[in-house]
Amino acid sequence: MRRELSGWGRTSPSAAEVVTPLTPAELAASVAAAGPRGTIARGLGRSYGDAAQNAGGRVVDTAMVDDVASFDAETGRLQVGAGASLDQLMRALVPRGWFVPVTPGTRFVTVGGAIASDIHGKNHHRSGSWCQHVSELTLATPELGTVTVGPAADADLFWATAGGMGLTGGVVDATVALSPIATSRALVDTDRTDDLDDCMALLAAGDDDYTYTVAWVDLLPLEGARGRSVITRGRFARPDELSPDARRDPLAFDPQPLASVPPLVPSGLLNRWSIQAGNEVWYRRAPKVKRDEIQSISRFFHPLDGVSDWNLLYGPRGFLQWQIVVPFGAEEALRWVAEQFQVSRVPTLIGVLKRFGPANPGPLSFPMAGWTLALDVPATVDGLGRFLERLDERVAEAGGRIYLAKDSRMRPELLATMYPRLDEWRAVRDRVDPRGVIQSDLGRRLGLC
Repeated sequence: MRRELSGWGRTSPSAAEVVTPLTPAELAASVAAAGPRGTIARGLGRSYGDAAQNAGGRVVDTAMVDDVASFDAETGRLQVGAGASLDQLMRALVPRGWFVPVTPGTRFVTVGGAIASDIHGKNHHRSGSWCQHVSELTLATPELGTVTVGPAADADLFWATAGGMGLTGGVVDATVALSPIATSRALVDTDRTDDLDDCMALLAAGDDDYTYTVAWVDLLPLEGARGRSVITRGRFARPDELSPDARRDPLAFDPQPLASVPPLVPSGLLNRWSIQAGNEVWYRRAPKVKRDEIQSISRFFHPLDGVSDWNLLYGPRGFLQWQIVVPFGAEEALRWVAEQFQVSRVPTLIGVLKRFGPANPGPLSFPMAGWTLALDVPATVDGLGRFLERLDERVAEAGGRIYLAKDSRMRPELLATMYPRLDEWRAVRDRVDPRGVIQSDLGRRLGLC
């Protein structure tokens, strides 16, 4: 079936033939059956740009390949199909006392997508990214056929696949180590800071004391200093820390959307003034200091999932999410970026700031030891492309990079600077796909395929 597809930001739609395999064997066979324009796997379409699109070619929808092949309830070792979502896994396994090792800000990401993007979460400083918890995966490649790889079996191909944006082959299934939990609630500390420097100082001083940490920052306040923030940090609560009512079912988990966005939202609803007003409300309603608050998994990890199709709020022209990381020691570059948003009056709907731990061996894996900042920007902003290109260059000069899973417009000349091990990745890609069967809009745009 031919369909128009886009990423979550809705900025770069393209049309492709979409096929939906029903079994792992059919998923693997879909790679071999690709036409001249190639093929790419797609999960739930939550990459923000054009990573899971293939204009004029084939896109393999993996959603039906979601069966659990095995689960060890003693160790938390799970083998599951690439199309299974984190939402499915949490609904099945949280009530049994297990949580995914890493979660981004949404549950609606597939296992295959988590590997292709090597997703990270609020615990990267403690636990690293998703692929550091994968012991092996089955990969359908054009040249080698279906192979099983892992950190101890063809490690070069495994790590090229980690963050490789699906361009080394189609993930069929993966074996993941889950994390044990005693309750489905988080014990959360909140701190409100007055500016970006205070926020960074508090994160640097206290991150190691918490399992999960995130700061929401406002770069364009109606009043007050740039980068005023609300920091939330926590861990999973113990049963004795819950209320008597909650202790009756300490692992209860059944999240439901609280609202939904209608499909026809006018362009420009989210603009400088509405975003500033929204950020003001968000900042003022947060407590200056609050300790040991019990929060649900949904509230602490996935607040935006409470609004179905929230991306539609940006209207038909969509939005960009621009996520960067700069290494520790390059804090001035981060401050300069924040200043540019304020000086240029570019609206950002509450940014996210975190500290990353060390990088893993993946040549295209995004995280490195440093500061990561993610910002949502309406695509309707005049001159946005030129503005972000200036920021891209400064980030690259500082030794930083852009997250490819969020990108929809980066200049390809910067890729090798941001990802200095790019040639290593290309050598592995050429070994498993010398004919260029695996294709995507992102891959062609950046010269990755």
